[in-house]
Amino acid sequence: MSKQWDVVVTGGSVVLRDRVEVLDIGIKDGRIADIAPNLPLEDADRIVPAAGRHVFAGVVDAHVHLNEPGLGEWEGFATGSAALAAGGCTTFVDMPLNGLPPTVNAAALELKLAAARRSGVRVDYALWGGLVPGNQGELAALSEAGVVGYKAFMSSPGDTGDGCFANVDDDTLFEGMKAIASLNHVLALHAESEPVVAKLAAAKQAAGETAMRDYLASRPAEAELEAVKLALDMGRRTGCKLHFVHISTPEAIELIDEAKRAGLDVTAETCPHYLAFTDEDVVRIGAGAKCSPPIRGEREREALWRQLAEGKIDIVASDHSPCPPSMKTVKGGNYFEVWGGILGGQSTLELLVGEGWLKRGIPLPILSRAMSAAPAERFGLSGSKGAIGPGLDADLAIVDLNAPYVLTADQLKYRHPHSAYEGFGFGCRVEKTLLRGNVVYDRHADQGGLDTERQASGRRLRPHASASRIIG
Repeated sequence: MSKQWDVVVTGGSVVLRDRVEVLDIGIKDGRIADIAPNLPLEDADRIVPAAGRHVFAGVVDAHVHLNEPGLGEWEGFATGSAALAAGGCTTFVDMPLNGLPPTVNAAALELKLAAARRSGVRVDYALWGGLVPGNQGELAALSEAGVVGYKAFMSSPGDTGDGCFANVDDDTLFEGMKAIASLNHVLALHAESEPVVAKLAAAKQAAGETAMRDYLASRPAEAELEAVKLALDMGRRTGCKLHFVHISTPEAIELIDEAKRAGLDVTAETCPHYLAFTDEDVVRIGAGAKCSPPIRGEREREALWRQLAEGKIDIVASDHSPCPPSMKTVKGGNYFEVWGGILGGQSTLELLVGEGWLKRGIPLPILSRAMSAAPAERFGLSGSKGAIGPGLDADLAIVDLNAPYVLTADQLKYRHPHSAYEGFGFGCRVEKTLLRGNVVYDRHADQGGLDTERQASGRRLRPHASASRIIG
């Protein structure tokens, strides 16, 4: 006779939407069936002990670049999803730009899906489409094909080769917003003013000012604020739902929050690196910490933490942006020529919990919401993902909050094991990651903790409904 549960995760401090409580989690057919104290363990086929540990909803990382097809040498689905699993992530949404071809039409989306099937994906995933000059007529087909929304750049994203992803001009952005509004979808924006950053970068390089501090100065806070203001104005005029990715300044967060309170359907995302580092750290670390928008000062970092605690920052996502080490090599002292992007998908949960809860006392349900529930809600995945509750997928991260460690390259699962977080002291550590009740990562197991039988256990997800306003 079959037992009541396939798996029971027992004795953990479970991080729920509004509290943390010691509970058991009964899992049947990949979904959470029961949550209660002291479930009868004899009614389970398998027990996963979690006493003395915290159990989080699996991270839903809405901002990941895995670069297939065409640029799998940078990072592909297999290694990227392995790293995400090791960091407690059970769902990611792949960005459209760093692939050849970029995901700007339905045919390119099919090529990306084929690459995912070939490579094998360890956790569940969904896909972004792109908004670029000339593809407005492709947006409806991308919607029909199941993208969660669209991504556009207001500044140049960098050249990845033939067919690279182009930034939008004002006309493309406005017309694209109207089209996306008609599809009831979300537009995600990299918000930096191209006229501002291009002019400053050119001036700095012409003057021979190419050190890291010069690069940081070439992308000032004003460039972010100008782009955010422009996009918010267009959002009001078109009715387009907006999501601002990797916001680096508290002033921009305040602008977005004001617009939200005035009735605009808009959300804000920041990234762990803006919460972990300051500009002084960037100068110390060097090329590995180069990104855009750049990491700001200590004032900005601490203000972002306060805004996260206040609920003004909706989502925290990794913006995992990998590349080979050669692209992080500084030639002739010119940091402008170094690829911008931080490898961080493996470290999101540990960074937020260690720096947010252990150091700053931000309640764990707030942190879990920003990593999991809010992105699942915003991008149409909350019917199965983002929280711990009956009927939802049993996607769980079991974390030891009393396991400080220093990250070293040999612990990284990326295709190219380098990261700005090397040498960073984390206050906690992911022990196990469960995808639909199956352990896909166990830190204490062989093979680097990754289940060799579940190398392709991830499923492609479509939004269950049109992208929605954040709840609560």
